[in-house]
Amino acid sequence: MHPPLTPSERVVAPTGRGYLLLESHPAGCRRSVELMRAEVPAPDGPPARRPTALVIGSSAGYGLASTIAGLVRYGIDGVGIGWERPAGHRTATAGWYRTVAADAIARELGADFSFLNADAFADTTKSETLDLLAERFGGVDYLIYSVAAPRRTDPRSGTTHQSVLKPLGAPHTTRNLEFADDGAAYVREVTVDPATEAETAATVRVMGGEDWSRWVGALAERGLLRDGFRTVALTYVGSPLTSAIYRNGTIGAAKADLEATAGALTERLAAVGGRAFTSVSGAAVTQALTAIPGIPLYVSLLRGVLGDRFPSPVQQALQLWEQLTADRPDMDDSGRIRLDRWELSEPVQAAVAERWQSLTPGNLAESADIAWFRGRFRSLYGFDVPGVDYAAPVATDLPWPVPSPRCARG
Repeated sequence: MHPPLTPSERVVAPTGRGYLLLESHPAGCRRSVELMRAEVPAPDGPPARRPTALVIGSSAGYGLASTIAGLVRYGIDGVGIGWERPAGHRTATAGWYRTVAADAIARELGADFSFLNADAFADTTKSETLDLLAERFGGVDYLIYSVAAPRRTDPRSGTTHQSVLKPLGAPHTTRNLEFADDGAAYVREVTVDPATEAETAATVRVMGGEDWSRWVGALAERGLLRDGFRTVALTYVGSPLTSAIYRNGTIGAAKADLEATAGALTERLAAVGGRAFTSVSGAAVTQALTAIPGIPLYVSLLRGVLGDRFPSPVQQALQLWEQLTADRPDMDDSGRIRLDRWELSEPVQAAVAERWQSLTPGNLAESADIAWFRGRFRSLYGFDVPGVDYAAPVATDLPWPVPSPRCARG
């Protein structure tokens, strides 16, 4: 006989519509993090000193990939911050389960790394985090800022700003990859109206550099910036095919503010020999990017061109850590670390543009890697992950990791 199920154990199946799934699979999320870990090569040897890192946005996307790469390859200690929903009527969010899995890896590696479930924009979160960093480490070497949020409440004014995904100046029509309830792929034309000045300003307040700057300022005020401190905010440029709604749209305005903030922060960090960067990541299937019209189709076409040469978020995160720890990072003329040269090379963009222009319902399957894209999208929620028995009941009410007892630091 099978043992009796606990109250939170049940079979979890994907439900939802479009790019929003309402439930996440705990075992699938755990397995996806384990597969990320398997991509990271072991370190060449023990670090001379375990660096301390603060990763803001550690539960998803590039922030999660940077956390896993940092733990496994670079031996980091520190703190990761995500804001996730626990299980209730539905399962917890995927980021909740991914964090549980990441914490298990940190403990196995002997890392002194704590995960906080809190609103990174809040001053109370900054205070709690800085208290923890001061008590355990006395200083910070690296801050990785990887935040993609639909809204931000400014704790000082109490105003909630809402970000929008819109072009600037004129309406823009593009094509988006979508999926029917049975999983069949199709392309739908989408027209997006231009943003107002107020909407653009609000998007900059959410996705620009203001909160990043406040984090660095808070660390400085507490005397937690170690000599040579480096911080990076993750950004994206993307293709001319998506520029009207991305780089030249409201999100692009926010990214430009982020890049300007990097210059201002570098001046402020001169006292500790520090430096602030933005790092331009390449394309990936993330929950944030699937919400942007045109991006899903573009990424699936890009994968169709590149095949297995398409680097994963973990591979890009390893490159980011190489640049952060290098004496002289490889930067472009605007002072940005570039991890997207593979994507924006002229031959690759020409091949994607040709497929984009010649796309029809009849050649969609051969032009774009639809199966790969759908599998990666569903894996964000823990589904379609190899090695998982989706017919088996799983416990859904998993506790958020609590900080482990303080480890001895090498």
